[in-house]
Amino acid sequence: MSLTDPSPADPLVARLRAAGCVFAEEEAALLREASGGAADRLEALAARRVAGEPLETIVGWAEFAGIRVACAAGVFVPRRRTELMVRLAAHRLSGGATALDLGCGTGAIGTAVASRVDALDVWAVDVDPAAVDCARRNLPPERVLLGDLYEPLPPDLRFDVILANAPYVPTDEIALMPPEARDHEHRVALDGGPDGLDVQRRAIAGAVDRLAPGGAILVESGRPQADSTASLMRAAGLTARVETDDEIGGTVVLGTR
Repeated sequence: MSLTDPSPADPLVARLRAAGCVFAEEEAALLREASGGAADRLEALAARRVAGEPLETIVGWAEFAGIRVACAAGVFVPRRRTELMVRLAAHRLSGGATALDLGCGTGAIGTAVASRVDALDVWAVDVDPAAVDCARRNLPPERVLLGDLYEPLPPDLRFDVILANAPYVPTDEIALMPPEARDHEHRVALDGGPDGLDVQRRAIAGAVDRLAPGGAILVESGRPQADSTASLMRAAGLTARVETDDEIGGTVVLGTR
């Protein structure tokens, strides 16, 4: 029986399940789709998945907030928990607003919000060249800039919303992350410093001068860190509140100017 045979005794499903893939049936179907029916290509894709590479970088896309976004090797794969940020941002924005996807990774957040808000002008920044290359496949390329936080943006540009899924894993806890993330996503997308808040501190401090009147910064945070993130916002002169979604495990701290 071949890997291309989707029968009840599917060897590809069994192989994926043995490798620890919880949704082995769905993953097998996606790998077959990506292989285009070529047995040798399917074998190559399956071997990468069994070795622990994220499914999204193997097939080249991720399902996120109801859309498909392009993914690439080494770039942070969008998580379902971040869909909370998309919902909160879309609820705040009206047509023609301006948004910044800060530390954009694939650009999934900005892309998803733009799919819900008419004529949204989305800018995006990331310090990782691989992420910038990937995000330019999902967002207008001229709006995706390489650099550290706000540094590469035009100095007079102000935003109605800043969307920041900055790395928030404490350095010492990266070794405890699932291998898919720890071994296959660039460390710059994961490492938040000793307490996980290093990048958040700078993103929040810089937001005050980049927000339009009434604008807001939304920062994804770990549940144990949320109060600290809110305190950083208040110290910067912003009002702050914590939003959670237990169903998807999402925590977002929203700071308003």
